[in-house]
Amino acid sequence: MLAINNIEVVYDNVILVLKGVSLHVEQGSITTLLGANGAGKTTTLKAISGLLRTERGQVTKGSIEFNGQRIDGMRAFDLTALGVAQVFEGRRVFEHLTCEENLIAGAHVQRDYGKVRDGIDRVFQYFPRLKDRRYQQSGYLSGGEQQMLAIGRALMSSPKMMLLDEPSLGLAPMLVEEIFGIVSRLVAAEKLSVLLVEQNATMALGVAKHGYVIENGRVVLEGSAEALKKNSDIREFYLGLNEVGSRKSYREVKHYKRRKRWLS
Repeated sequence: MLAINNIEVVYDNVILVLKGVSLHVEQGSITTLLGANGAGKTTTLKAISGLLRTERGQVTKGSIEFNGQRIDGMRAFDLTALGVAQVFEGRRVFEHLTCEENLIAGAHVQRDYGKVRDGIDRVFQYFPRLKDRRYQQSGYLSGGEQQMLAIGRALMSSPKMMLLDEPSLGLAPMLVEEIFGIVSRLVAAEKLSVLLVEQNATMALGVAKHGYVIENGRVVLEGSAEALKKNSDIREFYLGLNEVGSRKSYREVKHYKRRKRWLS
């Protein structure tokens, strides 16, 4: 489905952000990309979705292929039409538009009005809360409802691949669980492929089939979600567990020194 092959990303022809990143996303599965702030996770998503050029960035080495077609260098609009949709960090909805108007905006690549109406109905089936607020301005929705709207808006382009950037950010645990449950249903019912960028490693590894860890612009570890959950470094640095599986205290977490065994 999606293959990133040894790419490098440079901003302003000077700043090297990604250094030889390679990863694969299988069709109809969730793959997660874990890492700290500034590791290069969002840049990886923008390299896929064609948004680097808006920030004076470019893929300078390697290639990105989607369904066997090379897509690095393509415009974001063309990639959306091809079946790639990105949901941005921070729930960037059009606050002055209603829920339904936001969804219609997400269908900008659709040419058939009937498909637009069908898409809206499909979104409301997955997110019943949005149906109850279809005529309400999205700026007055709760954070969880705005995140649902952002995902629903991406669904309006009938994507084959969805890039999810920090969907749990700033949300209560129960809402996070609900949203991740809906995403899992989408993958199963719509045969949707998802590349999930997330700092909530527990939740991400709970829904993903495969995972990658990126640090300082490099992929330093990969494996099945089950294997990553059992990895001692992942357990300590991302799940907050010590070697015997108990929670670490705040003092221990605050003062730990990363061993980074995966780089040795």
